[in-house]
Amino acid sequence: MDEKMTSGEIAKKAGVSQKAVRLYDEKGLLKPTEYSEGNYRLYDKEALEILEKIVALKQIGFSLEEIRDNLVAGDAKDIEEALRMQLAVMEEKRYRIDMVIDAINRTLARKGETLDWDDVAGIVQSVTVDQNADRNHWLMMQHTVPGEDWYVKVFDSLEFKQDEKILDLGCGYSKLWRNNWKDIPCGTQIFAYDIRGSWADDFEKFLEENKSDLPEGVDINLVFSDLEKEEAWGLIEKDKTYSRIVAHYIEDELKDTEALVARASKVLDKNGFFSINGPDVNTWNFFFKDAMKEAGIEDPFIDDVIADQEKERDEFRNMVSKYFAKVDVIGLQSSFRYDKADDLLLKMKDTYDGQEKFFAKNADKIKAYFEEKLEEKCEILITCDSHFLHCYI
Repeated sequence: MDEKMTSGEIAKKAGVSQKAVRLYDEKGLLKPTEYSEGNYRLYDKEALEILEKIVALKQIGFSLEEIRDNLVAGDAKDIEEALRMQLAVMEEKRYRIDMVIDAINRTLARKGETLDWDDVAGIVQSVTVDQNADRNHWLMMQHTVPGEDWYVKVFDSLEFKQDEKILDLGCGYSKLWRNNWKDIPCGTQIFAYDIRGSWADDFEKFLEENKSDLPEGVDINLVFSDLEKEEAWGLIEKDKTYSRIVAHYIEDELKDTEALVARASKVLDKNGFFSINGPDVNTWNFFFKDAMKEAGIEDPFIDDVIADQEKERDEFRNMVSKYFAKVDVIGLQSSFRYDKADDLLLKMKDTYDGQEKFFAKNADKIKAYFEEKLEEKCEILITCDSHFLHCYI
């Protein structure tokens, strides 16, 4: 094909619009081979091949910037790394699409209720958060040291006693109760709040099927109500004060965490405490920072991540301290073991979401480093710290 093509002709052959061809020129992706006497863009066979490659890469999800930066130069190694990176991105998108489908199906299953757009938006958001947390929990459970149950540790740290009144804000799937079902002290009254369309729906079924196995006098009242609306707090205040208030793993679901903290302080018994967790410095930062230093891989972002997390943690704790006279930081540890380099690399990618270019460049080196370490030790054991605030009025 020695003849030159106009922008309209090359667009037609590639199945795109002339506007797209002009855009690719502006973005530096597809320059004209030459210009006609009338200053019209002209393209040759090689230009058509480049255009077809751009179209194909856009179809599998690459942005124009990614195509320009990584692929147009034609470096085979960069293309392979970029494709692997894109595969991971698309698999994550598929996971998120599945979550949305599940959220919509569960919303539509709410028979006998009138739905409005605010309800639907809130439910979908809540279920998405629940399922993200569930995915992270599932991934961590694959590597938990046998014999350790995180929710037993959390339960024990709360030091529940007989005949107490407990308020659980945002109970969700309720592993705190499920995993300690027969160890709930006798006579305990638990008021658990969440919204319809969350994992609390499943807890409702579990409660109905297993309530006969609860210790003597234990009563769990599951209430479906939005904790950011007055109606919920009217019900909470009706039952007066509580000796323990639990608000774990709820911050990401709230528009106004401080409002919940303030309200919790008003319904806490003077001899009880309010337990909440919030932003904290992820122990994995220090593990990966040391690993990258030892591997000789430059990580320009981990220190910034640590600094940002320290700032968020301190701001959160200062906010909580505005409403409580005393705040104790309770540290709990959990251990995880890894025997595959791929799993450690996946954990690092999850920890540093948004660092695709770093992983595209260094994934092979990181994996090789972990493989070398695993050859020496067979497995890598990581102990992580988590902190809860026990707040007293």
